[in-house]
Amino acid sequence: MSALRDGEVAKVDIAGIEVEILTRGQGRPLLFLHPHIGLDHASPFIAHLAKTFRVIAPSHPGFGHSALPAFMTSVDDLAYFYLDLLAALDLREVVVAGVSFGGWLAASIAVKTTERISRLILADAVGLKLGGPETRDIVDIFTTKQHEVEALAYHQGAAPDKDMKAMSEDELLVLFRNRESTARFAWSPYMRDPKLAHRLHRIDVPTLVLWGESDRIALPDYGRAYAAQIPGATFDLIREAGHFPHVEQPETFAQKIVDFVNRTGNKSTAR
Repeated sequence: MSALRDGEVAKVDIAGIEVEILTRGQGRPLLFLHPHIGLDHASPFIAHLAKTFRVIAPSHPGFGHSALPAFMTSVDDLAYFYLDLLAALDLREVVVAGVSFGGWLAASIAVKTTERISRLILADAVGLKLGGPETRDIVDIFTTKQHEVEALAYHQGAAPDKDMKAMSEDELLVLFRNRESTARFAWSPYMRDPKLAHRLHRIDVPTLVLWGESDRIALPDYGRAYAAQIPGATFDLIREAGHFPHVEQPETFAQKIVDFVNRTGNKSTAR
């Protein structure tokens, strides 16, 4: 297995699947599970977290330059992959933080086992159907025009500047791989696992549900309802942020995680 060195991206074989992993910082391990947009624009947030934690930020299978085996078709498959990753890297007392699609993935991991997990942070997470049959909980990012999705996703009404004409062939490949893999894992049923809501009661570690106050992809009320499904979970809003608070408010988001971890004590006493 390739060594994980601070500040570098390494290719690591996990149960026969080669994935790229960025590692930054020293100290307690924090596994960051990126949203469907990948690790794009996450560097400032990771840098803030790395002042306190050893941040381990993989690209999910099928995202970035990570391999995607044919058998892997669901978020449930990804969750089992990450349990293999925690074991392969021998990570313990891990803080697991996920945003949007990554929040759904984080919840799916935690309902299986929290043996190696000490805290759970779900930010603007998807994965549940909480409204009525005629209610769309989460904006359909596949059928909505991209500029409209960005207007709904960001407090400022637009994504950080990215000139696609100036992007390299490799950057474009990553962009389209991320979109293709999002569709693979979240197309049908759309952005949810019908069984997840019936399993959230199994989460037995301190959990923080963070939400961008300006999120119009999945409204804050959806976040509050999400938190209510998890025993003892805390809900908190991040001002001047939308669906990707780690992008728009990286320092504030990182500090809320640090404060929550410090406030909740040891896993053994917080159950």
